[in-house]
Amino acid sequence: MKRSPLPRGAAYAVLAALAAVVIAVSTAIFVGVGSNDGPPAAQPHEARRSAAPAAAGSWVGSWSTSPSGAEPGTDRGFPGQTIRNVVHPTIAGTSARVQLSNLHGTQPLTISHSSLGLAATPGSATAAPGSLRPLTFGGRPVVTIPAGQAVTSDPVRLGIGYASDLLVSTYSPTPSGPVTFHPHARQISYLAHGDQTQEAGGAPYATKTAYWRYVTAVDVWSTEAQGAVVALGDSITDGISATMGANHRWTDFLASRLRSEPGAPRYSVLNEGISGNRVLLGGMGSSPTDNPSGLQRLDRDVLARADVRAVVVELGVNDILRSPRQMDPDRIVAGLRALVDRAHARGLRVVGSTLTPFAGHAGVDPEQEPVRQAVNSQIRTGRVFDDLVDFDLALRDPADPQRLLPAYDCGDHLHPSDEGYRVMADTLDLDALKGEASAAL
Repeated sequence: MKRSPLPRGAAYAVLAALAAVVIAVSTAIFVGVGSNDGPPAAQPHEARRSAAPAAAGSWVGSWSTSPSGAEPGTDRGFPGQTIRNVVHPTIAGTSARVQLSNLHGTQPLTISHSSLGLAATPGSATAAPGSLRPLTFGGRPVVTIPAGQAVTSDPVRLGIGYASDLLVSTYSPTPSGPVTFHPHARQISYLAHGDQTQEAGGAPYATKTAYWRYVTAVDVWSTEAQGAVVALGDSITDGISATMGANHRWTDFLASRLRSEPGAPRYSVLNEGISGNRVLLGGMGSSPTDNPSGLQRLDRDVLARADVRAVVVELGVNDILRSPRQMDPDRIVAGLRALVDRAHARGLRVVGSTLTPFAGHAGVDPEQEPVRQAVNSQIRTGRVFDDLVDFDLALRDPADPQRLLPAYDCGDHLHPSDEGYRVMADTLDLDALKGEASAAL
């Protein structure tokens, strides 16, 4: 039996809710967002330092992460300190704009100075000579982000290559309340005392951190990208077990394939994985707002990203494993279908993953395995997603299919090793990302 996407009225309701969530308006400052209809206008001093982008092109998401919660112990934020986030783009471009988020804050966040630059070497806090660009918002360096909101900078001219790391630096002069962060970055970033946003040298950045703070997206103006694919997932997509600083998440390996393989769609890859994430329920620990569910965050983390063409959904394992455990496979599948319907309302193609093995992981009970198998059985019928990527089949041990193959197991019997992540990326049929959403499922 085939299923139809949401009716047009429901699609409009989704878009209206999206607009209410993602548009940030500061009470004191109008925040400028670059147009999607033409190349960005450069500030005069930037135009002298780099070539103008080609007339043909579009904004596309090159990097993103989900603001998964409020950082514990940051009731005052980071006043008087500069945060230098290191992020790795997945598509090249000639200009960029940056999104900063105060989603999990409880009071306005004032950023008095911020900047974007190229790292001199991968993972370094040192900027490449001449690459630092001050960021502005509506033409001003100061921006105040209301609690629960996000802002996008004005475009800046900056040549960004595939192999480069980007440095997104922010300075807040005053206490701001809890910091919106992503805890499992698998990338070292840096902190410095004072306003060091325009400091190219790495010496002031003496404190290392494994978190991304405030920054949630970098879009680039690209003349070659055909769009973006978003990976919506849990810790397996987040890459929690990948080698630190190596860009060995399965999404990184996928980005490499999309850049290099003949006939592959020239998509960027946006990683929207959150460790512990579920399809149906949000919340983590004592906080009901941290770790919003896939259904809760779809608009913000997928539909609002720049030039998205396809989505890969890797969710459902934590619905079974985390308390309260969901032991009804039909409810998990219904949640996955709801994600697909809402993506279809935006014309997006959705590829879905089977649930990967977890036997042997701490706390797993025997009655959870039949739930996983029942969900996978429904996914494999082809009536849930537009196309299937069988991560279960790719990662499982043929001699013991309830477990990960030892070579693909990081050691905790739930998360893949680097080689397991590579196999996941190699398993995805790149042709499945092409084309339109199915008319019906």
